[in-house]
Amino acid sequence: MEPSCLRYHVSGFGSRMIWLCFLLVLVLQSCSPALSDSPYLVGMGSYDITGPAADVNMMGYANAEQIASGIHFRLKARAFIVAEPNGKRVVFVNLDACMASQLVTIKVLERLKARYGDLYNENNVAISGIHTHAGPGGYLQYVVYIVTSLGFVRQSFDVIVNGIEQCIVEAHNNLHPGKIYVNKGDLLDAGVNRSPSAYLNNPAEERSKYQYNVDKEMTLIKFVDDELGPVGSFNWFATHGTSMSRTNSLISGDNKGAAARFMEDWAEQNGMPKQGAHVTKDGLEYLHKISGLPRRVSSIIPEPNEITDDLVQLASSYEASGGRRLSGSSITRRIRSSQQNKPKFVSAFCQSNCGDVSPNVLGTFCIDTGLPCDFNHSTCNGKNELCYGRGPGYPDEFESTRIIGNRQFLKALDLFNSASEEIQGRVDYRHTYLDFSQLEVNVPSSTGGEQVVKTCPAAMGFAFAAGTTDGPGAFDFEQGDVKGNPFWRLVRNLLKTPGKEQVECQAPKPILLDTGEMKEPYDWAPSILPIQIIRIGQMVILCVPGEFTTMAGRRLRDAVKEVLTSDSSGEFNDIHVVLAGLTNTYSQYITTFEEYQIQRYEGASTLYGPHTLSAYIQEFQKLATAMVANKEVPTNFQPPDMLDKQIGLLPGVMFDSTPPGVKFGDVSSDVPASSTFGKGSTVNATFYSACPRNDLLTDGTFALVEKLDGSNNWVPAYDDDDWSLRFKWSRPAKLSPRSFATLEWTIPEDAPSGVYRLRHFGASKPLLGSIKHFTGTSRAFAVR
Repeated sequence: MEPSCLRYHVSGFGSRMIWLCFLLVLVLQSCSPALSDSPYLVGMGSYDITGPAADVNMMGYANAEQIASGIHFRLKARAFIVAEPNGKRVVFVNLDACMASQLVTIKVLERLKARYGDLYNENNVAISGIHTHAGPGGYLQYVVYIVTSLGFVRQSFDVIVNGIEQCIVEAHNNLHPGKIYVNKGDLLDAGVNRSPSAYLNNPAEERSKYQYNVDKEMTLIKFVDDELGPVGSFNWFATHGTSMSRTNSLISGDNKGAAARFMEDWAEQNGMPKQGAHVTKDGLEYLHKISGLPRRVSSIIPEPNEITDDLVQLASSYEASGGRRLSGSSITRRIRSSQQNKPKFVSAFCQSNCGDVSPNVLGTFCIDTGLPCDFNHSTCNGKNELCYGRGPGYPDEFESTRIIGNRQFLKALDLFNSASEEIQGRVDYRHTYLDFSQLEVNVPSSTGGEQVVKTCPAAMGFAFAAGTTDGPGAFDFEQGDVKGNPFWRLVRNLLKTPGKEQVECQAPKPILLDTGEMKEPYDWAPSILPIQIIRIGQMVILCVPGEFTTMAGRRLRDAVKEVLTSDSSGEFNDIHVVLAGLTNTYSQYITTFEEYQIQRYEGASTLYGPHTLSAYIQEFQKLATAMVANKEVPTNFQPPDMLDKQIGLLPGVMFDSTPPGVKFGDVSSDVPASSTFGKGSTVNATFYSACPRNDLLTDGTFALVEKLDGSNNWVPAYDDDDWSLRFKWSRPAKLSPRSFATLEWTIPEDAPSGVYRLRHFGASKPLLGSIKHFTGTSRAFAVR
């Protein structure tokens, strides 16, 4: 049909219409790329998930003596949502926690259903942990994972569930048209193989395909809002969250949590997100001097003051305030008020196939002799508890954490700045539940054909109790033990004697704990596990509920990629496949069949027997096949919800008290009078305090550094989410109702000169009545 505007070409009026049509065509042509350039809606969110900073055992090392007693820096849940405007959407959540929890996932999904209906569900929501070993435990539902925390800790559980929900809500509310870019590159000095003898048991032909015995590649996706500019990034890189040792008692996100803070602080320093944001590396060296890292509330600090005798005298005029009651818990609003309603840049450093990868890159040494540990068993004169890995900041674990975190941050920043490959294509996902205790698996036979084998009910081997070089076990256990010993078999049999079929199924693993068949007072280990594939264009994320070793992760990625790229349409030809470890639930380790035979810690912790990896590969290939064919994947199982069965033996806070004549918040040990400190110095003050379990002060702070501004007002400068400020809590005796809070501030190199003081916030519980909030400040001091 002839365009109507051309009918008028013979008249002046018609000429004008022709020009209008041409203009309309030009406008449409100029608009159409803008529409196609942003095929996605993207949204970012984050929220505080810092659990109880007192009395609770930390999750990761299974060391009953590692009890939280303060905060290094706060823990966060971070989320991205990617949606096709009229199609599917996916949610990926990264937790500053040791791992995901099946019970947490179940309860988060229930909350999302109540809030959004079927928009977010088990199929399109993934919740992954960074594997820090410095977060409070007690939030998983299976007995073996909460026994050292004296069972279930409801406070740990609730703050994580709520934080995940809130970060997803924030991401949902922030959904705007945007673009996504992918980039990847090698980071060579942030991880080493802690079980190299097991890795060497993989076929030489397979090992020859790889330059290193751990994966060095980081894959990053960059999110750019059409209006605000860059709004965040998520990356996947394999290294354990064990820079902080098994003796650390401060809550910390370890190296990945540190990297996330460094990147988010860098983004804030560069004014992101903002319209037309352009990312540069300016100021990186300035921001990352050894004693000075970015701060979290720096945007409200005035320009540096010149320190004079008058300012020192001014500082000396501000004595400690003494403790005083607060009318309520308005701490969050007061501290964060300057940053409310401000878009946040969200950066997550996600975990991958970290099973045999340690951040303690200097190697393993005997603490008694200083000599390298035994290669095959990681022992020193036959004792595993003397063999430790050393981080790059040895002997300072905080410095090791900073260095490994900084290395990941700098690589992520480089990938972020240079990202140019735009992600385009469909959003899709597949998810199913499987019973890993009795899964039939087709594997190659010795005759060249195929045979059917089965996975086993969960069990842990003797070498599990030996621990790793990141956190050795105790007694006479050692890695590489394929025999066990009679004494510990007797101890094991008091709990559960494994049957003949289970022993044969798990061989050559000698069974120490037959957890899959232990059901009292409720299940000790999971059997129903989720597996999931998330696709965003050419980005494919394999969500696995455990810790894959390096070679196990490579095999899984390659197997899924082979299925996807076999599609004749070419839709998957340029895909990037990453593995997201510790996602949706937790089931310990997954090694290759060959590594399993060696029975180091990772093999002894591969729950479902020698064919566990083959089962994962088989079932993930089914998900990938269904994705290519655009078919749904049925599931015949559901994981148990055992919230009502949980037993918690950790006693609650009875009451808090202070000595006669002393108020909560009063200073016990003050900053010296008329003191002046230089950059890099450490200032501390100790306050009469109360148990941090009374109120977690979520999204608030227990510790604050305040700076005197030009109007003689005290403004927040640093809080307990800052690298430079540590909150340490202690009791004078184990069961004492009295306690102390020590605030320890190492002055960053980029801290403005001026007058400062330390402020403590807390909440006390009386023997009768309700919880009362309090605060108190130290004497002021000058910083040159």
